[in-house]
Amino acid sequence: MAEPFDPSLPSIEFLRQKASRRMPGFAFDYLEGGCNSNVNVQRNTDDIRKIKLKPYYVRDYAGSKLETTLFGQTYSAPFGISPVGLQGLMWPKSCEILAAAANEHNVPFVLSTVGTASVETVSELTEGKAWFQLYHPAEEELRDKLLKRVEAAGCPVLVILADTPTFAYRPLEIRNGLSIPPRMTLRNICQMVAHPTWSFSQLAAGSPEFKTMKPYIPKGLDMKHLGLFMNKTFSGRLTVDRIKAIRDIWKGKLVVKGIVNVEDCQKVVDLGVDGIIISNHGGRSLDAGQSTIEVLPELAQKFGNRITVMIDSGMREGPDIACALASGAQFTFMGRSFMYGVGALGKKGGSHTVTMIKRQLQQVMEQVACPTIQDFPEHLIRS
Repeated sequence: MAEPFDPSLPSIEFLRQKASRRMPGFAFDYLEGGCNSNVNVQRNTDDIRKIKLKPYYVRDYAGSKLETTLFGQTYSAPFGISPVGLQGLMWPKSCEILAAAANEHNVPFVLSTVGTASVETVSELTEGKAWFQLYHPAEEELRDKLLKRVEAAGCPVLVILADTPTFAYRPLEIRNGLSIPPRMTLRNICQMVAHPTWSFSQLAAGSPEFKTMKPYIPKGLDMKHLGLFMNKTFSGRLTVDRIKAIRDIWKGKLVVKGIVNVEDCQKVVDLGVDGIIISNHGGRSLDAGQSTIEVLPELAQKFGNRITVMIDSGMREGPDIACALASGAQFTFMGRSFMYGVGALGKKGGSHTVTMIKRQLQQVMEQVACPTIQDFPEHLIRS
């Protein structure tokens, strides 16, 4: 097998720069952007990088292992690929590319309800190991249909999304008229013409669609009415009753994503969920909120012995993962980093990025003399 790592692109920032040159502006804006002024996008990463780790240089040390067990499955590293909507718009077939890379490297891949590959396709690519993230539908009938398909596909973990009770105000998307397929404004057409690799790849792949949702979308809708349909279909806020109903139906592992305070966490723990993902949707939903790393230590301390506490939003590379694990997370997820990889390298981008982040994290562990990921908290320098 060819070496999966390209030494000319040895960091996420290098991948980001190349992806920005290969992707049309509207697609890259969607990947980069947060809500309002992008304050919380930056805060997430800045706060993680304020954390410091203590190295031990004079001690017996036999080496480090990245492997960890999560919900009964042993993974090769303590990170997974976050659900990202509209992946196929940002880079053609990126959803399938990343699912296949996750399976190859034995890390979890989470498919979004509004992903551009179907749950059946992703399940096949991951040999039944993919997780599924559910945007809660307004109607219970659609919820039940989706849950039956996810169960039939063999997904072991269901993630219910809590942090999008309303659609975010994202100026870049409004300016770009973002939709699937992208709206044919003169500005967008010029961007496509200026990025022929993306355009020809998109032509070969076919127009991106919400593949899991396709059976439930009325045929023949123009872009305006498709948007209205999706807004109406997913207009439901997550509530205790809705979580309880899903817990009663879903027999696999159940995770709630978007928990950022003790009160909400206590509620979902009492409902019998198996884990939480501390998340603020990558800073894409609320500019005025806290960073995820800021709330992690308290939630990990209070609930880490009762449920699995995971985190996403703000991490980009291996050292960021190390700091999150040292702060109490039991597992981590990232989205933008892997999309930068695919945008920069196409089909090779998923494997390259996973390989690179594994190497980065391994180096941090060896530098500080941390044998396993469970040992990271003893390296945290507490302020």
